[in-house]
Amino acid sequence: MYVCSCFGITEKQVLAHAESGACTPRQIAGACKAGTDCGSCVRRIQALLGRGSCPRREMIDKGEPAATALAAGPTVQAPGTPGAPPFPGEAAA
Repeated sequence: MYVCSCFGITEKQVLAHAESGACTPRQIAGACKAGTDCGSCVRRIQALLGRGSCPRREMIDKGEPAATALAAGPTVQAPGTPGAPPFPGEAAA
């Protein structure tokens, strides 16, 4: 089933990105653009992600360097970095 009509992203694709380490809707957006156009799919993405474990967060909690933790998942721009697009519903930095 499609989650993001704007970019043709399916539930299966969102879950695959989540398995690769994308733990938040912003990280999903960085991986596949879902949620960056009209924003109507963000709530569905949040529901798919749930409140389960996050491999990246778990690595950081264990005291491993953030760079190592980021290497475990898809490359995404960190919130607040120059050039990162604002997430739907957020003011531009």
